[in-house]
This record gives sequence, C-alpha cells and structure tokens, in this order.
Amino acid sequence: MVSTDWKSDLRQRGYRLTPQRQLVLEAVDTLEHATPDDILVEVRKTASGVNISTVYRTLELLEELGLVSHAHLGHGAPTYHLADRHHHIHLVCRDCTNVIEADVSVAAEFTAKLRDEFGFDTDMKHFAIFGRCKDCAQKIQKIQRAQQTQQTQESSLKGSSTES
Repeated sequence: MVSTDWKSDLRQRGYRLTPQRQLVLEAVDTLEHATPDDILVEVRKTASGVNISTVYRTLELLEELGLVSHAHLGHGAPTYHLADRHHHIHLVCRDCTNVIEADVSVAAEFTAKLRDEFGFDTDMKHFAIFGRCKDCAQKIQKIQRAQQTQQTQESSLKGSSTES
C-alpha cells in the first residue's frame, strides 16, 4: 500500500498522487526488482487501460523525485525498486535470473581497496554481481556428478569389454 510519505513527497514537489502513480508505486513496492513490462502487467491487474508509455513516464518522474531507483541487472530493461530501501548489492543469477539483495557492508573491504588503490569512490546502489545462486549451483553440481558417474560407468564397461 502507498504510504502517506509518498503522497506528501509528491505534494511537496507540486505533484498529485494520481491513480496511475499510485498503481506504479504499489507495483514497484510489491515486485521489488521489476522491469517496466513487469510493472505494466501488475498495474493492468487493476487498471487495464494503462499503457507502457504511462509506466515509463511515471517511473521517470518518480525517479527524478527520488522515490524509485533503477539498476541494470543484465542485458534487458532496467529494473526498479523503491529508493527509500537500504542500499544493497544485486546478486543476479545467470541461470534463473533471480535477484538477491546483499547489504553493501559485505563489499566494504572491496570498496575500501578500490578507494585506496585507485581513488575510486563506488556507487554501490547500482552494483550488480552476476553468477549462480545457491539453488542453481546445486543443480549444476548434481548434473555434473551424474555425468561423471555415467562416464565412469561407461569407461568401466569399455575396459571390461576390451579385457575379454
């Protein structure tokens, strides 16, 4: 549900909380890391007449006002989340595309090293690390073990047939 803080934030800047803005904010809040297309699908559950250009314009305004932030988590469209959430690193699974949030403190040593060695001050709110989530890594390991077992069995069969 849209908080009164969002309403007052919009009013203070001379904007109203229109039904479309409310629906987009609620969708961003509900979906967490959502593309504009994902947000449109969620908004259309309530308001079927809303189109993608309305979603993009609304997201652009909400980002200018500091209510939402976006991150690029791959080759597709950017994903949006509420700006008032804690800063976090995005851990993006290349297999299932799941996005896990990790507190920026886990990268404190890394960011300190970048600052010390390169004088580079990081913007961690747009930071994404790509890899494989725990579930997908376990699936891959299971497949690899099965393949190794099969190869071992095939080698044993070949070895015993050549010995005969």
